[in-house]
Formats: sequence, C-alpha cells, structure tokens
Amino acid sequence: MSSNKKYWKSVEELENGSIVEALRNNEFVEAIPTDEFLGNKEAMSSSTSRRDFLKYVGFSTAAATLAACEGPVNKSIPYVLQPEQIIPGVADYYATSVFDGFDFANLLVKTREGRPIKIDNNTISGAKFTANARIHASILSLYDNMRLKEPKIGGKDSTWSAVDSKIKSSIVEAKAKGGQVVLLTNTLASPSTEKLIGQFIASNPNAKHIIYDAVSSSETLDAFEAVYGERALVDYDFSKASLIVSVGADFLGDWQGGGYDSGYAQGRVPKNGKMSRHFQLEANMTLSGAAADKRLPMSTANQKQALVQIYNIVTGSAVAVSLEDKFKSEVTKAAQQLKSAGSKGVLVSGIQDKNAQLLVVAINQVLASEAFSTSGTRQIRKGSNEKVAQLVKDMKAGSVHTLIMSGVNPVYTLADSASFTEGLKKVTTSVAFTLKEDETALVSTIAAPVPHYLEAWGDLSLTKGTYSLTQPTIRPLFDTKQFQDVLMSLNGMSGTYYDYIKANSSSIVSGATWNKILHDGVYVGTAQSVSGGSADFSAAASALAKSKAVAGYELVLYTKTGMGDGQQANNPWLQEFPDPITRVSWDNYVTVSNADAKALLMSNEIVANGGLNGSYATITTADGLKLDNVPVIVQPGQAVGTIGLALGYGRKAALKEEMQVGINAYSLYKGFNDVQSVTLEKADGDHEFACVQGQKTLMGRGDIIKETTLEIFNTKDAKFWNEVPMVSLNHEEVEATTVDLWDSFDRSVGHHFNLSIDLNACTGCGACVIACHAENNVPVVGKSEIRRSRDMHWLRIDRYYSSESTFEGDNERKDNISGLSSSLSTFNEMEKAGDNPQVAFQPVMCQHCNHAPCETVCPVAATSHSRQGQNHMAYNRCVGTRYCANNCPYKVRRFNWFLYNKNSEFDYHMNDDLGRMVLNPDVNVRSRGVMEKCSMCIQMTQATILNAKREGREVVDGEFQTACSNACSTGAMAFGDVNDKGSNITKLAEDERMYHLLEHVGTKPNVIYHVKVRNT
Repeated sequence: MSSNKKYWKSVEELENGSIVEALRNNEFVEAIPTDEFLGNKEAMSSSTSRRDFLKYVGFSTAAATLAACEGPVNKSIPYVLQPEQIIPGVADYYATSVFDGFDFANLLVKTREGRPIKIDNNTISGAKFTANARIHASILSLYDNMRLKEPKIGGKDSTWSAVDSKIKSSIVEAKAKGGQVVLLTNTLASPSTEKLIGQFIASNPNAKHIIYDAVSSSETLDAFEAVYGERALVDYDFSKASLIVSVGADFLGDWQGGGYDSGYAQGRVPKNGKMSRHFQLEANMTLSGAAADKRLPMSTANQKQALVQIYNIVTGSAVAVSLEDKFKSEVTKAAQQLKSAGSKGVLVSGIQDKNAQLLVVAINQVLASEAFSTSGTRQIRKGSNEKVAQLVKDMKAGSVHTLIMSGVNPVYTLADSASFTEGLKKVTTSVAFTLKEDETALVSTIAAPVPHYLEAWGDLSLTKGTYSLTQPTIRPLFDTKQFQDVLMSLNGMSGTYYDYIKANSSSIVSGATWNKILHDGVYVGTAQSVSGGSADFSAAASALAKSKAVAGYELVLYTKTGMGDGQQANNPWLQEFPDPITRVSWDNYVTVSNADAKALLMSNEIVANGGLNGSYATITTADGLKLDNVPVIVQPGQAVGTIGLALGYGRKAALKEEMQVGINAYSLYKGFNDVQSVTLEKADGDHEFACVQGQKTLMGRGDIIKETTLEIFNTKDAKFWNEVPMVSLNHEEVEATTVDLWDSFDRSVGHHFNLSIDLNACTGCGACVIACHAENNVPVVGKSEIRRSRDMHWLRIDRYYSSESTFEGDNERKDNISGLSSSLSTFNEMEKAGDNPQVAFQPVMCQHCNHAPCETVCPVAATSHSRQGQNHMAYNRCVGTRYCANNCPYKVRRFNWFLYNKNSEFDYHMNDDLGRMVLNPDVNVRSRGVMEKCSMCIQMTQATILNAKREGREVVDGEFQTACSNACSTGAMAFGDVNDKGSNITKLAEDERMYHLLEHVGTKPNVIYHVKVRNT
C-alpha cells in the first residue's frame, strides 16, 4: 500500500519548496562555459551532428567532474627558447650574502625555473654567518605584493628620469643656497658603496653622511673606539670559552647582530666529559637566559653594580658597589670562576652604557680572553646617536636642504618621530630609497623603489678582512633601481654598479679572481688586529657604580626572534612564527613577573575554547607619554620590578590589514636607551592571544625532556641518567624498547633515515621552523585559526619550564606524591612555572615511527611506511577522518580545516599570484579536508639519491639533508642514513645520550633525541 505522506528534507524546502525544487532539478547551478570550448551558443543551437552531440555531452560530464574538484588546473607553457642554464625540474643554487642593516648572513639561494624559492646556509670555508629565522623568511618578502613598484614624486607615479633630474637640481640648488645635503643610511658594511659616498661628498663639500641604526649599538661602539680607535664591534668566538658570563647580553638572540650560536653550541655539547659553563644576568627571559646553567634575574641597575663587582674581583680593584644582598654571593661566585678560567673565560654585556662597555674591555683584557679578539672586528653597526640627534636639530632649524635616505625608516623607528617629521617639512627635497612605501616614504618628496637583495648586486665586508658578494638570483620584478646606481649618476659616472663593484674588488682582494669570489660567495683575507687598548677604566667603574635604580618600573626594550627591528612586518611567516619563549604569535606584549602581576591584579588564563587571554596595561613614561591597551604576558623569569616590550610591531604603512598588529614600542626608545623608567597600570578588558602552547611546565614528565648534570654524566652509568622505561610483560618488568606489538621488517637493505636532535645544542632560535615553511609550502592560517589550535606548522619547538628551581626538583616533588588527593593538588601546583625556572627547548615533528599508530587506524591507507623509514602521506587518498591525529602520541599531524590556497579568507602569500611564486614545485599544495605533517623532506632525500645514481656513485655522508637540518646553525639537528655504518648519524644513534620520545609507547621512532646535560 503506497503512502500519500509528503516528506521534506529541510526546513527551507518546507517554507519555500518551489525554489528548492528548481535548484534540485538544475544539475549545474552555474552555467557550463560551453562557448569557450565549443564555439558560440548560436552555433550550438543549429542542426547538430551525432559526433558534435556526443562531444557536447562528453564535455558536460567532464565539466561537472572538474567543477566538483577543488584542485586547480593550470596550463604548463613550454619555453620557446630554453635558457641553457635552466633545466626544468632541476634546482640551481647561487652563492650570495645579505645585510639589511640589521640581519646578515652568507647564503645559498635555491632557484627553480628562474624563481628563488628557498634560502640555505653557505657551508663553504670562510662563510661563517648563517641565516636566522628572519633571513630564511626574507625569500617571501621578495614576493611581497605591497612592495613599491615604481618611483613616486609627491605621492604620484613618476619615472626614474624625473627622479634623477629632481635630485640633481636639488643638489645644485643646495650648493647655491648654502644648504646641507645629507645622506642618511643604515650601516652599509659595503666597501664599494662607502667609496661611492666618499666620492659624492668629495664633489659636494656641503654634503655629509650620517649612519643611523634603528636599534642602536652606539655606546658599545663609542667604548671600543675610545680604547682601540676604531668604530667596530668585537666578533666574539664562544667556542674558545670554557666559562661565559653575560650581563644583559642576549648573544643567542640579536645582541651585536647575533650569529654567535654556532660557536656557543660547540662548547655546550659534552665532549670527553667537559663542556662550557654559562652564567646569565638579565631582566627579561631571553634565549641566552634559557640556555644558561645559572640565570640570575635582576634589573639593569643591579646588572651595572654586578658588572662593577666582577671588575673588582677580576682586576683586583676596590670600587664601592651597592649590589643587593640576594645577588652578592652568586655574582661573586661567577666572578671568581671567571678569574680562575683566565684566557678560557669571557665576559659580555648588553648594557647600553659607555662605562659598562669599557669595563667589558677591561675585564677581557685582564683575562687575556681567547674569545675576545680585536682582529676581524664586526663592521655591521656604525651608527652614532649624537649625529642622528644633531641631524634632527639641523632639519628643524631649516639648514638641511636635501635629505637622501636609504635603508632607514626614521618616521617609524625614531622615538621622537614627530620632531623628525616636523623637520622633514622644512627640508626642500627629501628622498626615501625603500622597498616599500613605508612611513617615511609617505611623507618624503620622492619615494624611490629599490630592488630586494635577491634582485641586486652588492659587496659586503661583514667582518674586517673578509669580503663577500651579493648577486641577483632573479631579474627585478618591478621598476626599481639601486641606491648605488643613483649615486653613480649623481657622481657623473657611467656604467653599472656591477661594473663598479667588479673594478673595485681588485683593490680589496688579492690572490682570488672575480669568478672565484662570485662562485664561492665569500673571500677571507688577513685581518689585522687594531692597536691601542687603554682607557681610564677605574673612572668608568666609579661612574657606573653610582648608577641608581629607575623610579617605578624598569622597562627593558628588546627585539623578538621573529620580528627583529620590524623591517619584515608584512611577512606572514614571521608574524605566525611563535616566539620561542612565550609561544605567542601575531603580537607583541608587555612581559611582567608573576609577583608584579599579582600586585597589579593582572593575569593570563586559558578560556573555554582553549585560547589564551590576558589583561591590558597602560604604560606611562616619565615625561608623560602613554601607551594604552598593551597586552600583558605573565612571564616566568622576568626580574621583579622590570617589564619587557618588543620593538618592531605597530606598523601600518604598506602592510596588509592582517599584519597591522601590535604596539609601536619605538615611541618609548628615548635617547636610544633600551631601559626606561615607566609606570604600569591595569587597563580594562581582556586581550585574545594566539598562543600555541597552553601548558607551561614539564610537570614531572621526565621521559619527554631527559636531562642530567655534568657531574652525574661523568660519574654514573648511562642507565642511571638515561633510564629506559620499564613495562610489564608476562607479569615481569622488562625494558620497553624490547617489547613489540608489531612484526618488524628487515630495514638493513637500502637507505634508512634518522634525524637526530641534541637538546644541548638547540637554542630554540626557530630557523628550522621557517625553513620548513619554505621547503614544504606550509600555509599561513592567521591569528584566529592559531587561537583555535589549528596551526599548520609541520615542526614545532616545545618550550618547557620547571616548576621548582630545577627540573630535578620537579622530579623529586613528583616522586614524593602519596595518594590521589596529594597527586591532584601537587600536579595542579606544578603547572605553575617557578619565578626563575629552568628552560628546555625540544623540536618536535612527525617521529616517522617504524611501528606507527597512525598507520594502524587509517581506514583508507592514506598514511603508510616506507623501507627508508619515512612515514608517507598520500593526500589524494585521505578523506579527513582524523583517526591518525587522535592516535598519534606526539600530536604532530595537522588537519586542513580550510583551503588556504587562493582563498580570500586567508589573504596571505598563497592568495596572490606574486606570493605563490615562492612555492616549491616539488611539494604538493594541500587541499581542504586532508591531513598533513612532516614528510622528512622526502623530495630532498629522493633528489639526493637520484643525483648520486645519475653520477654513478654512492651518496656520501652529510649529503642527505632535510630543510630543518640544513637550517640548523648549531648542529643540534643532524640527518642521515643509519644503514651507512660509518656515518655521523649512526654514531649519534649509538651514543649513550640517545633516547626516543615516549619510548614506553613502543612506536620505534626514526627521530632520536640526546639527553640534555647541564653544567650546574
């Protein structure tokens, strides 16, 4: 019997059935573009043959299939005349060097079909400076769609001929009127550019050159110049130091430009029972403080007194100090050990005070420190605070007629930018040579676009006695011109800047050809030590000892690992990069100690959706300047009475709306002093952070981060300090590594890859994270998605704090738990980090388990294992059940909640044609609804195997690399084939410090870790 009942599939059908019915009967809601393929509609309506009809029907079916597929279809257009140098599918590498006034490195640039797509470190002898996270990300800044694309005069599009004409006429007018012509640049470190500027000034006596570093090292430069007669920085070699004392210097961060981590790590890995010892005295928690064996959180005022105390003990002086009692014994102990270390000891300081820096020189001279050398000094900071301040006065007085700026953005970076802007209005002609139409370019007469360093020629002398070249790896994308080419035109010179560099290089180098230097990227000559070496150190100590604590709170300004000085604020890779210490992205914030936060009623809390919220604060300076609604992070290890705030944020000009985040802390950088007296008050409301690590402490989970002391490491068996977890088998306790739930395969045939991570060498710098982004087309998802715990990083660097003063103290407290109620209360308390916790960093990616639990539960076999040890993902098979993510004990698998490519909801580099030029063609761009994760860079390992096969040879040790191991400057990450018994990775796998993450789970990972040893 049939039913007459009517069923509705939805409420919409019930309420408006006619529309729903029409849509249901329309197979294709959008019309199929038949006219594009089969001619116009009139032709189709005429009498049609059977063949045409079938062709039409066949096309309809194909069109419907294509419409249902998310993957884009792009046509490949072959070369008409293929360049000899380019072989499709084969990468080319170019040696180059970079210095943008803040960051510097010797690089290899990977290009594919003429597109630069990745930054690697130049490993040739003499190439000593490696890329940090920001330099790895700079490849994306090349393809920034917000770059200035053509010159502008008065805010309107113009031409280079008009620009040249206007600048030349302005210089002539300045001469006639007796006005100043000022070249305001960042530190150049370029012999050829400096020579050009010298020629310009020689032909224009009314011209002068002023160097301006946005983040100043002027006091350090002044001190070194006073002693040695040269304006330079010491290039410390921490590999030669057995004892390091740092007073406020984050030398693993951006102190003196960074680049010290490689030498530091060499002494931190225990060899023959020895490793270096590191004391850190600082206010903010930094990368250096996190790595230290002993860290003392103290204000800058106390740091100055501590420095005088160390000076007294090392040199035998008796200057009166007023150091707080709670620090005296530890500072004295550090000073005594430093004196005992002699030439194997070194002291560094980041205090921006000339007297403090003079004491640094004095102490290292008395020690005869091998790590402190006056030869091969760094040439990467030359700025003068006094000259910049005088320039602003001259501009306001109307005595500057023409101002030509290159590589600087003072309207954004100067604390008193209002005065600079006021003075700029009195300058007749102002020219800003810039990558972007930034804050300064917007208020200048002329905005002159310059090429990215990957489009330009240049030379550099980063340290005295070395010479390196910058060469273009792609033709300029826009109508740009180098500052040096314009200088040559102003000097009345013919030819190109390339010709000038080539001719000039012959007077700088000897015994090396141009082609050799260009091929290698670097040339190392002989660096002469600077002479001199005396000053009134006792007077400097007496003056420093009179330093007083600031009123209110001591604000310590710093540069974040991801953002630096803010030049690349429009780079989404850097904005989404989690800060190594706080694990927060897409923000800067004021860091406050737990004690001060309680006193001010400020807090952080994890809310119902898993996101981190925090209070707002108002910061007021001594002269009344206010910063309102600054987000607050309660930072373990922050010195009581001090607060920290990162520079480089708060930009608006030439930035996409999504990147216009944070507070401009440069407004507080008064007198180029990174320490300011401020008051701090709680403001209304809560700030929503994008934090990728809600859990803050290790909380007794000692099988994740295994660590021991150097004494125990040297005196006890490895089974004591690298304990293997035990499990029950047949009612007997056995080692977990001996128990298998799966049958094992013979993996001794062919290659078998392992990745080693040494916790002693890892500094948490994050270069590996950005390199992984670039190599594997990892998408950017934005602040909102990060807050929902949907970050897509294939590699994360977990940061752990201790709850007690040490991790060992945590373990003892955990072991003393008795009963359920004690367990609950104790573990709840242990989730709170200590006031001065120990810190550990641990990079975690897919562990490529030989007994992978993700493979067991995948219903469509989308994830599987290879004989080479890599866990594979077949994206086309994945249906997004996420069973694998649930079954992964390491939580390293990422789910594509959305399509991040060509999606206006995610308006980052993958949403515009220019930004997509950075994509690696060897790696799929994943679609919505699939799982993705670390592939152990299978495209790189297979390319290495194929290259060796084509050349008829075996792969040599060290040739196998992943993006992260390639980027790691400290050697913390090492990759290779464990079936090669003579390889470095095999030795690491057999080392007594080796362990696997969560060994008791029995997954048999191919990623190995090494126990962290502390020299306490």
